Amino acid sequence: MSEEQQAEETTPQEEVEVMADEAEETAVSEDFPAESEEEKEPTLEEQLEAAKEEAAKNLDGWMRSQAEFANARKRMEKQRVDIQVRATTDMVTRLLPVIDDFERALANVPEAISEDSWFAGVEMVNRKLIGILESLNVVPIEAVGEAFDPNCHEAIMQEESDEYESGVVTEELQKGYKIGDRVVRPSLVKVAA
Repeated sequence: MSEEQQAEETTPQEEVEVMADEAEETAVSEDFPAESEEEKEPTLEEQLEAAKEEAAKNLDGWMRSQAEFANARKRMEKQRVDIQVRATTDMVTRLLPVIDDFERALANVPEAISEDSWFAGVEMVNRKLIGILESLNVVPIEAVGEAFDPNCHEAIMQEESDEYESGVVTEELQKGYKIGDRVVRPSLVKVAA
C-alpha cells in the first residue's frame, strides 16, 4: 500500500473520536446563539423608547412636509399674481395708444361733426375703452399741479411759470397710467422752472 492509501484509511477508533469532536463543536455553537438571542431581545422600556423616537421622527418629517407644501403654495400664488399683473400690464400697454388717438381725435373734432349721431358712437367707444381700463384697476396718474415725481412723470421740458412753483408740473402732454403702485406708462409733462 502506498502512503497515500494508508493516510486515507482510518481506524474505527479514529472515526469515533472525530465524530465526538464535531458533536461537541456543534453543541457549543448551538448553545451560543441561543444565549445571544436572549441577550439581544430588548426590554419593554427599550421598545417603548424606540417607538417614541420613531414617532417623534415621523412627526417631524410630517411637519416639515406640511411646511414645504405651504411654502410651495404661497410661491405658486405669488407667481400667479405676478403673471396676471404682467399680462394685464402688457394688454394695457397695447391699448393706451388707441385711447390716446381717440382722445386726440375727440379734442380736435370740428363743431359741425360733433353734432352728428355717428360721433356719439365714437365717444361711446372711447368710454368703453376707458371702462375696460377701470375694470382692470388702471387709473390715470395725476400730473398738473402735482410736484414732479420721476417715478410717475417724464419731463419733456421746463418752462417759466407765474402760476406754479418750481418743480411742479404745469402741463400734461400725454397721460400716464398705473395699476396699483406699478406705473404702466409715465406721464409726459412740462415742469415749472
